[in-house]
Amino acid sequence: MTLLVLSAVLVLAVGGCVCVVWASRGGPRWVRAVAGATLAAGELARAAGRGRRSGRGGQDSSDD
Repeated sequence: MTLLVLSAVLVLAVGGCVCVVWASRGGPRWVRAVAGATLAAGELARAAGRGRRSGRGGQDSSDD
């Protein structure tokens, strides 16, 4: 079951990337919509990753 879910996520991610490239070359309207959704999901994931890292309290600073 886990393999099926991961496979579906992989197919959606690859499809989204294909749509982003196709939209940059002037694809149809539905491709531009899928590309916009893909880019928005990427920004959300990036923001979630940034929020998680900023809560560590500066543990990455070096000790001089």
